[in-house]
Amino acid sequence: MTENGRAERRKRRRLKGWVRLTLLGLLLTVLVTLLVNLLITGNTLEEAAEPIVDAVTEPEKTTITISAAGDFTLGTDETFTYAGSFPDEVERSGLAHFTEGLDGIFQHDDLSTVNLETTLTDATEKAAKKFRFKGDPSYTQILTDAGIESVNLANNHIFDYLQKGYEDTKTNLEKANIGYSGYGDTYVTEIRGVKVGVLGYEGWDDTAEVRDQAESDILAMREDGVAIIVVHYHWGIERSYVPEESQRSLAQFTVDAGADLIVGHHPHVVQGIEEYNGKFIVYSLGNFMFGGNRNPSDKDSFVFQQTFHLEDGQATEQQDIDIVPFSISSRSDRNDYQPTKLDGVEKERVMEKIIDVSNEIEEADWLERFTEK
Repeated sequence: MTENGRAERRKRRRLKGWVRLTLLGLLLTVLVTLLVNLLITGNTLEEAAEPIVDAVTEPEKTTITISAAGDFTLGTDETFTYAGSFPDEVERSGLAHFTEGLDGIFQHDDLSTVNLETTLTDATEKAAKKFRFKGDPSYTQILTDAGIESVNLANNHIFDYLQKGYEDTKTNLEKANIGYSGYGDTYVTEIRGVKVGVLGYEGWDDTAEVRDQAESDILAMREDGVAIIVVHYHWGIERSYVPEESQRSLAQFTVDAGADLIVGHHPHVVQGIEEYNGKFIVYSLGNFMFGGNRNPSDKDSFVFQQTFHLEDGQATEQQDIDIVPFSISSRSDRNDYQPTKLDGVEKERVMEKIIDVSNEIEEADWLERFTEK
């Protein structure tokens, strides 16, 4: 074979090898493409086969416990005998004396609100009336030591030292970072992201004026996003254990207007508790830290506590209450102005008394939700 022939054969062999390699490459490409498509299709089918489940968000739940107590008269009438008076007790025992019997009750809740039935002032010009109560501005520390965050000022003693005494009282409360309500002032605080409001009124009669003001204030709070509203009423007849019909009608109207809890004071003795449309009305909490009498015959008192349950910042129908019997004094022979948590027989006696006066209003079916701590 000539040299040209051998070269031609080598050329043809190289061409065939290149064709085979090309075909093999194309075949591999096709196989890889098919494999990839199968994998993608398989995943897509699996995803399509999986049910689409919307994420379920659990509501954010929280609780807020509010405590209410009755009359705090941190001071005395200057015409009273000094011996055995509130200022005399301050001088002999110091300010810490007055909170030693509380057992931390106002420090273990989220909000404590009481009726401040005195002025905290150095003013000297007095109102023309029988009893005029006044306490040294330093007595504000007692509220702080007790754990009180809010006081009601709408009562019949806050103007005992006229406008100056009233303004001084508000100034001293502000210095102590204690909120107040009444006469156009409202108190709103935020607890764990939930707004809680407190309102206060004199409720001597169930009048259109009082109703309109309460309804307007409650509506304004709701529009401001307040989730829980507590309303104080200073009302009733002194030393009467049963509320007047005007108290009941005004309280029920206020609940219908949107209040979540009604607490009352002025009678200086306890009155009953009523549940109305799923809300509680505490007609009179009685005295609590009361410098207006050196030895009242009835020293019974109590703290009303309610725990509100909320979901996503809104109150639910679930609620728990606790009634904690107290004496306004640590001793029975006189008033030493040291409210003392009761136990044993005395605790049971005061609890039975609260149930009895509640049954004077209507059957106390709220007891079903009463949980003793």
